[in-house]
Amino acid sequence: MFTGIIEEIGSVRHVISGSVSGEIRIGASKVLQGTKVGDSIAVNGVCLTVTRLLGDGFTADVMPETLRRTNLGRLGGGDLVNLERAMAADGRFGGHIVSGHIDGTGKITQMRPEGNAILVTITAPQEIMALIVEKGSVAIDGISLTVVSATDEGFQVSVIPHTGEETILLKKRVGDAVNLENDVIGKYVQKLLGANFKNAGVYGGMQTGRQAEKQPQSRITMEFLAEHGF
Repeated sequence: MFTGIIEEIGSVRHVISGSVSGEIRIGASKVLQGTKVGDSIAVNGVCLTVTRLLGDGFTADVMPETLRRTNLGRLGGGDLVNLERAMAADGRFGGHIVSGHIDGTGKITQMRPEGNAILVTITAPQEIMALIVEKGSVAIDGISLTVVSATDEGFQVSVIPHTGEETILLKKRVGDAVNLENDVIGKYVQKLLGANFKNAGVYGGMQTGRQAEKQPQSRITMEFLAEHGF
């Protein structure tokens, strides 16, 4: 588990992409402290397992699926990446719950100054936008950020100077792809609500009165979620 608080900006040394396996080598220093082979490091928000420790970095195996579904497949030598070690049990929870399992990629469409911050607009697929809510959390290339506003097609986040300096987000350009991870709590709520709708016969057509009588009434309502902080 990660928090979305980036510890270090690393540099890609090389990416080897094969038909059945791949390997990425990252130059780093801070995230090597206390790290052992087999530990997890998030690279642009993607949870990877350290396979070798080097004096100036580490290597990790990358599945073809990961290269296809994230922006790691677009990386080359010299590219910068956000790095975060898995959260320590005695650490502060400064961001939000980040699993390191990317839901998909979005595209930066605008970056404009707003006071002392930069407002970044990102478009994303419908299935990702379904779980993006205003003032909710989202991980962008592994960075825990708060959603400023959201539409059906995309959303905006405000990046303060410190975040801009400590991560690669403001080093990107309009048109660049970013890894996106939805709030895990939202994903579980969506799953639970979907299961209740299916059990109640809502999916696949309207249920008959007799079917409705047989189905137990769900206790999960919008009022229930609001009452409990969702």
